[in-house]
Amino acid sequence: MPLPSSISRPTPRVVRGLALAVLVTQALISVTGVIVRVTGSGLGCPTWPQCFPGSMVPIEHPEVAALHQAIEFGNRLLTGVIGFIALACFLAALRCLPRRKRLVRLALIMPLGVVAQAIIGGITVRVNLAWWSVSVHFMASAVLIWLATILYKATKEGDREPVGVVPTPMRRLLVALVAVTAAVLVAGTLVTAAGPHAGDPDTPRLDVPVQTLVQVHGTLVMAYVLLLAVFGVWLRSARPTKALLKAYVSACAMVLVQGAIGSAQYYLGVPEGMVVLHMVAATLVIIITALLWGESRYRGALPEPATESQDAEPAAV
Repeated sequence: MPLPSSISRPTPRVVRGLALAVLVTQALISVTGVIVRVTGSGLGCPTWPQCFPGSMVPIEHPEVAALHQAIEFGNRLLTGVIGFIALACFLAALRCLPRRKRLVRLALIMPLGVVAQAIIGGITVRVNLAWWSVSVHFMASAVLIWLATILYKATKEGDREPVGVVPTPMRRLLVALVAVTAAVLVAGTLVTAAGPHAGDPDTPRLDVPVQTLVQVHGTLVMAYVLLLAVFGVWLRSARPTKALLKAYVSACAMVLVQGAIGSAQYYLGVPEGMVVLHMVAATLVIIITALLWGESRYRGALPEPATESQDAEPAAV
């Protein structure tokens, strides 16, 4: 059934704005998640999906501080906000003309990912913040941040098959860089799992020396820096686009900032504020690395806006 003429279709600019909102909120919830952890508020709402048995919202409880309840419940509310924005982005991408299959599929992943993330969060609560569940919870957020970045990039490019902006060896190097990035994040979650910030003081920790895990994490960070440096040497002779060069410079700057924060955090005894800063930087590293990946491929110019009569054929999701 055709839509009433009074209902206007979203423009590509609206879709782009919603995609940016999805990216920002996905990054934000990873930061609020670490605030939950460092404040010991992980069981501020000790059940899921309810906060307390028989109540969806915090209630006065002699064994759970009101502040911990507020922090954990606020994090849950933010998940709902993200889900609403992600759904709005998907519907906008679905209704925008010309309808673009890749953009619609990427947008669809976002609300589905929020549902999956909420379920993982519920499992984390039900297993009393077991270290492995917290690690999975963060890695799910990292994947969604990456995909949200790719979604935002898709709103500014065409739909052609990707053509490499850099030679094949450099694209393979980027594959290695992405793999090392994932390994750095996993190792970082293990450091957290063995460290003091469990989200609740009674949660058992990973029984591995923190110093050993920090060394593994640091070695992987150095591997990231080395791969980035090699990529930069090649980039000088590859005639990069301005966007690719900007993404590369940003990646170099961000990994240095992240390394400085991580080192200071370790030598200062892992203070709560430094942990939050470390997570903010880690989130930015994910975004910038995703942009570096995206800018190494060219998918053509953004399609011209179309009217309903010009794009009558529906596109499958």
